[in-house]
Amino acid sequence: MPSWNEILEEIEQSNRVDALDCVRRKYLKHLHEITGRNVIAYYSGWLQKPGLDNSNINDDDMNGFMNAMYGLDRNKGLDLILHTPGGDIAATESIVNYLRKMFGNNVRAIIPQLSMSAGTMIACSCKEIIMGKQSSIGPIDPQFGGVSTYGILEEFNRALNDAKIKPETIPIWQVIISKYHPTFIGDCQKAIDWSGKMVQNWLETGMFKDCPMKTK
Repeated sequence: MPSWNEILEEIEQSNRVDALDCVRRKYLKHLHEITGRNVIAYYSGWLQKPGLDNSNINDDDMNGFMNAMYGLDRNKGLDLILHTPGGDIAATESIVNYLRKMFGNNVRAIIPQLSMSAGTMIACSCKEIIMGKQSSIGPIDPQFGGVSTYGILEEFNRALNDAKIKPETIPIWQVIISKYHPTFIGDCQKAIDWSGKMVQNWLETGMFKDCPMKTK
């Protein structure tokens, strides 16, 4: 396979207006010819364009999956190329349920570079994760507005601890904590619990289905 620079050079040298799409399809087809499996690339430009709208996993993505899977031979399984910063938990659950409905447990995740947060959840729902030496997956880290729920709970617990041992810090923490709506801390904990239970279930029914120690 060519390097990233070689692919960029191939795109730049093409005279086609849709050169990027043509090159993308060329290498997806090449991967299909090697594996004999269906291939779908699910990625966003979140690294190249930070703050890009709709770069995270959301409910709109289901339409893309349904369109990409239309007419595929489901008996061939699916190789899902992932490159995502994560996103909405409910949307992630819907996507995984749809993937499993279409291909059962015959889905492999291929991570060329990064798959974070909810992207890690999708990878863990697959029967296998294929990564290179340069690839990374992140923690299962639900977020609200791009902010880690674990970080929010850690900050809140720190505020409680500081208020006990250093009362003089209370006014400072009041300013910070007052930005949270009344149920926000509880919502963060629920998101953490929800994502953890989902991934545990996906692992037990997927990647570790035949492992006798899957519930340990």
